[in-house]
Parts: sequence; C-alpha cells; structure tokens
Amino acid sequence: MAVDKARETALKILYEINEQGAYSNIAVKDHISDEKLSGIDRAFISELVYGTICWKLTLDWIIRKYSTVKFRKISPWVLNILRMGIYQLVYLDKVPPSAAVNESVNLARKYGHKGSVSFVNGLLRNIARQKDSINFSGIKDTDELLSVKYSHPQPLVRKLLKLYGRDFTEQLLMVNNSSPEFTIRVNTLKTTREELINNLNERGYKSVMGKYSNNAIQVENPGGLVDSDLHRNGFFQVQDESSMLAVELMDPKPGMTVIDVCSAPGGKTSYMAQLMENKGFIHAGDIYPHRMELVQKNAERLGITIINTYLLDAAKTFDKFVETADRVLVDVPCSGLGILRRKPDIKWTVEFDRLSGLSELQYQILKSSSAYVKPGGVLVYSTCTIMPEENQQVVKKFVSENQGFEFDDIKKFLPGKLTNYAEKGYIQLFPNRDGIDGFFICRMVKKS
Repeated sequence: MAVDKARETALKILYEINEQGAYSNIAVKDHISDEKLSGIDRAFISELVYGTICWKLTLDWIIRKYSTVKFRKISPWVLNILRMGIYQLVYLDKVPPSAAVNESVNLARKYGHKGSVSFVNGLLRNIARQKDSINFSGIKDTDELLSVKYSHPQPLVRKLLKLYGRDFTEQLLMVNNSSPEFTIRVNTLKTTREELINNLNERGYKSVMGKYSNNAIQVENPGGLVDSDLHRNGFFQVQDESSMLAVELMDPKPGMTVIDVCSAPGGKTSYMAQLMENKGFIHAGDIYPHRMELVQKNAERLGITIINTYLLDAAKTFDKFVETADRVLVDVPCSGLGILRRKPDIKWTVEFDRLSGLSELQYQILKSSSAYVKPGGVLVYSTCTIMPEENQQVVKKFVSENQGFEFDDIKKFLPGKLTNYAEKGYIQLFPNRDGIDGFFICRMVKKS
C-alpha cells in the first residue's frame, strides 16, 4: 500500500532533525519546496514536524508508558513514526484516529521490518483507545511534572521556576507550545497600513492591526502570502512585533548614520531604513558573506537604497566606524529561548553550561560596538531570549564598566501597557504576558 506523501515527507524531515541534527526551519523549507506538494500538504507537513518536535518529550513519555519494547531498542525510523502518529492521535483532533494509525503502519511497512508493522499498529491502537485517560498524576516532583506535561527539558523548567515562579512558568511553558501569530510589517515607503490591510482583505486574507506597533499587521490565514506579488514587490516584511519594538526604541531619524553590527537577515535593518524614510546612511555588518547577501536582497525587494553591507566581526572594533554613528543596534547571537513557539527544536539543543561563554561573547560584541556611538548618540542592545545572564546582567555590567554610557528612559518609546513592565533603560518581553516573542531590549545613551 502506498504511503501518504505528506506524512512521508514529514517523517524524513523529523529523521533529519532528530537523528542528523538538521535545523527545523531549513529542513522544512528544503522539503516542502517540492512542486508536487499542494498548499494543504505543505501546511500539514509543517504542522506534523513542528508539533512533533514541540511535544517530543511528552510523546516519548507516552511511548515508554505503553510500549512493550524497551525505548532504547526502538529504531530511529520507527521511533519517529510513533512520535508523529501519537502526536496526531493526542493533539490533532482534525485527524481521524484510523488515519493516524493506518498511515503510520504504512510508513512502518516501508521504513521498518515485519515486526515493526505489528508493533506500531498495536501500540498506536492501544493509545487511540486510551488517549482520553492519559494523565501525569503519578508524577509528584514539580520540575518533572511540568517538564513532561508541557514537553520542556527538566533543566530548563527548573531554571524558569527559580526565575519566575510556578504560575508564570506554567503559563510560559503552555504558550511556548502554541502557534505564534503571523505578523507582518507594512513597508511605509510603498504603502500605508490601512491600504495594505484593505488589499489583503480583498484577496481573502483576514488581517487586522497588530498589538503594539503602528506598522504591524496580523494575518490569521497567511497561507501563500509570502509567495504573493505583495511580498515580491516589497509591500511588507514578515516580522514579529518584538523585533519592530527593538528598532522603535532606537528611534532612528531621517538623515542619521546608523550601524547594525549583527544585521542578517536584515529585518531590523530594513525597518531602520523605513523609519528614516530611506534618507541617511545605514552600515550593516555580519560575519558571513552569504548572510550579507540576504540583507542586500531584502533591501532591494523593499526599495531601500541607504543600506551598505560590510563583512564584520562584531566582537572586534572596526576603526573606520569609531564615533561615526547616531544610532547603533547590537542584536547579538543568543540562546533563542524567547522564540520557542517558532523554533521548538532550540529547547532540545540548548546547553546551560555554555550560557556563561555566550554571555561573554555578547558583552564583548556590545563593548566593541559601543565605540561606534557619537557623543549624545544611542546604543541599543537586544536578544530573543529570556535569560537574565544574556540580558540584564550583560547591560548592567557594561554600564558599570563603561562610565561614558547610561541607561535611558524607554517608557516614551513604548506603547500602551508595556510601559508597566519597563525597567530603567530596558524591558523584558514574554510571549505569555505580552503576546509576542520573548525579547530583551535595552536603550543606552553616550554622554556628551
């Protein structure tokens, strides 16, 4: 019997991610580019892959609970078939249990052996019968309970509990397993938010204004939107509002000189140019040539001409730029623990014993880049993580050791209720509290 194309593709992607260390977003993109796949199939593949990755720990717990075969003896292909099958049974109400079981059996017939077929069939049918009675009441330890219930590594859960307490942590874990809103930024160099919303709605997209930014639009049914002429012709940029807020806190003005030291792929860089009305100079740097090509291509699509790209090691000061910039953005590499809704595989690869080394790099990039700021200019530090050692601790150390800089009042740059969460000079955003990506943004001023 032939296997379902969408499920087989999802299985191959999961194997690459779980067994070969592939990045989920890259693996998905590579596979769903197949012209033979329909839009519905592509959406289903993405659902299966990201859902299975997201709930992997819980799925493995269920397998261990119901399997007659020891977990370590299950072959990688069969294990991924089981994970994907259980995910459909437990978390996807729109998939009939019979389809989840039968299609998994077909995959086992192709990617396993004779014994695998009966094993997969028996295990999934048993879970299908008992799925409504699956619970975690036998787990008494809070760390372990939240870890299994919400599919997060126990060390991460333990760390979050220590930082934020039980209620907030549980809310955060729950939201991390949800699908984020699809948010785009209107390119005001070519249109207005109102015009773009009307255009989208006329084309059948359900779009509304974003939560915070005046340039943000949320699209409820974005299927095919990034392949549309609206995107090709540069009327919008896909970007979460947290990233937009980082640029808005910079407050770049037309005619300014701005430096973005870790700019690729260029979302924040292009937003700076937009707020500057494509007037002034933006120097965008990154360490890899192919990433700088992304920045240039994005700028061309959006009709932006003021971005100049440089191959730049952000941890080292580039003498040419010293004290030349009105604004400097330092969006450093980080653990990414604020964007688990978008990249769930991050939580399975994060190494907490390496965070101290990462924070040292972040500090070095911040310190090196600070040399570019003119007296009276602004330095913005941002990450897409919620870890204090990458955020508050880095900027506090920098200001204490670099007396020429001080934290600036950011409330005047923040919309609505976000002002309630601002600290002196910075804000930590959370997906569960704020409805956008977990992001840290700090604004500092160089004394005149």
